[in-house]
Amino acid sequence: MSEVSFTQVVQRGCGIDIHRDEAVATIGGEGLKTETRSYKTFSSSLTELKEWLIENGVTHVAMESTGVYWKPVYKVLECPELTVWIVNARHIKYVPGHKTDKTDSAWICKLLLAGLLKPSYIPPREQRQLRDLTRYRTKLVQQIASEKNRIIRILEDCNVKLDSVLSSTSGAVATKLIDKLIDNGKVTMADIDEVYHRRLSASKELLYMACEGFIEDHHAFMLKKIRKSMEQTQEVIDEITERIRQLLSPYENVVELLREVPGLNTKTVEDLIAEIGLDMSQFPSEKHIASWAGMCPGNNESAGKKKAHAPTPETSTSKQS
Repeated sequence: MSEVSFTQVVQRGCGIDIHRDEAVATIGGEGLKTETRSYKTFSSSLTELKEWLIENGVTHVAMESTGVYWKPVYKVLECPELTVWIVNARHIKYVPGHKTDKTDSAWICKLLLAGLLKPSYIPPREQRQLRDLTRYRTKLVQQIASEKNRIIRILEDCNVKLDSVLSSTSGAVATKLIDKLIDNGKVTMADIDEVYHRRLSASKELLYMACEGFIEDHHAFMLKKIRKSMEQTQEVIDEITERIRQLLSPYENVVELLREVPGLNTKTVEDLIAEIGLDMSQFPSEKHIASWAGMCPGNNESAGKKKAHAPTPETSTSKQS
């Protein structure tokens, strides 16, 4: 069979097949003999790869968005001499049956030179750092929510029905009552009188009945440790939030403008800026950014039938464009 050839668009390029311990690179283009080399993914080896590409006049580099393994490679190759593209793995699948690391890198290089690859949106370094912070903060907030649910399960286990008579088991009244249950193993009417206020929909008697349970030392120990875990996690969240505010301090005017949008609070605005950035030139139109964010369906029709559209997955740095 004759070899498939493409019209060359990029003069000199490199395709990299990335793995955890090794990166296989193939260079090609005008005046270059196609050559494949393998490099370890240590920083010193990746620096050698970068120098080899620059010495051969390579201007464009393409590689798959393979887990998080592409990140250190991208960080080392990110320089004025090289244009580095992270490409959706679905766009560069090689013909099955003849697949090796070398053929993968050669195929990526061939597609790059032919201009058949579309780079994913990789935000600037500052925005990537901001994403790390906001996404980690979201995970920690979810962790606290899980701990709150765990407290409810333990209270149910000892037949304390605060969740049935109060709107939240993490409110001021519920927190004080749980503290008394941990310290004393029970709640008295005097304790109810101490924490009660008129804004509560439940009566004092109903609160007292809800607190009549079977608190064992095991339950008190578990509740104490969960509360301690929540406090420590909240401290980390506060520190991360302060760090986010520091990074966004040069753009305080943008944050204030976005906060005026109905439904957006400070945290939502910070998350929004971290995800889409402030440079809207990356998105040709509002339809493009909606598609990139996975907020509109794609077209997947076969034999007159439209197939279900899977939601756009979130990667370690961005949603693929």
